[in-house]
Amino acid sequence: MNHASGQQTGNLPDINQRNADWYIDKIVQYLVFLSGISAIILIVGIFIFVTIEGFGFLLEDFSFREFFLSPWWEPTDDDEPTYGILALMAGTASVTGLAMLVAIPFSLGSAIYVAEFATGKTRETLKVLIELLAAIPSVVWGFIGLSIMNPLIIDLFDVPVGLNILNAGVILGLMAAPIMTSICEDALKAVPDRYREAAEALGGTRWQVIYKTVLPAAKNGLLGGVLLGVGRGFGETMAVLMATGHAINMPSSVFDSVRALTATIAAELGETAVGSPHYQALFTIGIFLFTITFIINLTADLIVRGIRKS
Repeated sequence: MNHASGQQTGNLPDINQRNADWYIDKIVQYLVFLSGISAIILIVGIFIFVTIEGFGFLLEDFSFREFFLSPWWEPTDDDEPTYGILALMAGTASVTGLAMLVAIPFSLGSAIYVAEFATGKTRETLKVLIELLAAIPSVVWGFIGLSIMNPLIIDLFDVPVGLNILNAGVILGLMAAPIMTSICEDALKAVPDRYREAAEALGGTRWQVIYKTVLPAAKNGLLGGVLLGVGRGFGETMAVLMATGHAINMPSSVFDSVRALTATIAAELGETAVGSPHYQALFTIGIFLFTITFIINLTADLIVRGIRKS
């Protein structure tokens, strides 16, 4: 009897330990769940906040024709303020488009070299350098555009001002290139090795294998990387503000100074009266930007998910 009682007492620490482990496991599960949905909660909260702040403008002063089709952004005019963002959209699109022309060849070439040619320490070193390039703050890129690219463009192309679409496009392209390179490299590495082996067995050279086999097989992932780069460029603020010249123009060449949507919000929001039509119009621009970037990123995510399932 005493022996059985002692054995039962000796099992109590094991039972208590199992109970403690069970509670700890549940707590960790809840913490992981909260961490997982925190991003969704934050995104929804930001969208609700921006929408509430711009809702008054949408109800009272918003005109679809003026807002999207007028190039005149004059919200501080005392007589007749206008809230047209056509010139701002053109500036954003021109800078982002030129940035993609710079970033796509650079990113795709880097990804092909890292994924298909580089080996050992060379590959690891390049991957670290690409990650370091992505970590450079946007304001530093803005200083590069302002201090280095500006006089360089003036000297090379004999233009009066070097803060223009060309300046911002090159800077933004270099900023978007690292993330595009990383995603494109992952897409290339996801192509099964049997594809390469089969192409080589048919007598294909190294470049023929890449061009005719690997790139077509990875096209969805590469397109997803490009779209994420577009979203990165579309939402950039500080570097674009410093490198474009911040002038409201309908651009006709890469040497024109322009103003981007994001730069307009950053430059004017701190100088407007809270609750004024100008203040609410800036938040309406924020709603438009949020919607566009959300669509771009969602499209990229669906494309990447498609390549993973195929």
